[in-house]
Amino acid sequence: MSGKQCQLGLRCGFVLGIMLFWLPVHAQVLAVQPVNIFLHAGEQATTLGVTNQAATDTAVQVRAYVWTQKDGVDSLTPTNDLMVSPPIATIPAHATQIIRLVQRSSPAKKEGTYRILVDQIPSAAAPGTIRIVLRLSIPIFAEPMVQANPHGLFHVEQSGDKLTLVGVNDGNRHDALHKIELKTADGILLQPMHGSSPYLLAGSTQRWQLEGAKIAAGTKALSLSADGINGKIHEQVSVVAAP
Repeated sequence: MSGKQCQLGLRCGFVLGIMLFWLPVHAQVLAVQPVNIFLHAGEQATTLGVTNQAATDTAVQVRAYVWTQKDGVDSLTPTNDLMVSPPIATIPAHATQIIRLVQRSSPAKKEGTYRILVDQIPSAAAPGTIRIVLRLSIPIFAEPMVQANPHGLFHVEQSGDKLTLVGVNDGNRHDALHKIELKTADGILLQPMHGSSPYLLAGSTQRWQLEGAKIAAGTKALSLSADGINGKIHEQVSVVAAP
């Protein structure tokens, strides 16, 4: 996704009985560039561009968080290790605000992972209108001072009809898995639920709930294929009972 823009635009409607009423929506559209930020080893500063694509001024707040994963759950913790400037800004219509990001120190042995939250600050809505505010979440990956690579170990946990792909990354760099597919020997296809996160952070565990046809009782292994940051992944993964 690097090099593309991340855009959000929304409308709202309300249904009362069989009549449909639309209230005017004050459109608020933000775009950020880039949508993934990479800090190379020893690099401590970079920038993020936030563009206001609406016809009116808008205010934003920008905050930095350490991003971790535990048992497949993402957590964000406020941090001063990554500084943002300015943290609050008003962006004129059709203008771009440059946000400067400064890392206090480069990670030593394992990739540092952060997220920047860009929140639109709501202003008063005119009578009879709805104002919708946006939140954009931008991942930041800071390379360590040593060579870094992901190393994923995978298996599938089964609990009744529920199947979950579990990935454990014991490497020192994140992986991002796309086009994940698992197949049985007779060709039954399973995939992660729509909207699942692709990220498997260094030293972390990620869990992808699978959907698709039921697999035969006693199935011991599935064929996994996916696109990772270092290329194609093709391997057999075991199916085990969920703990």
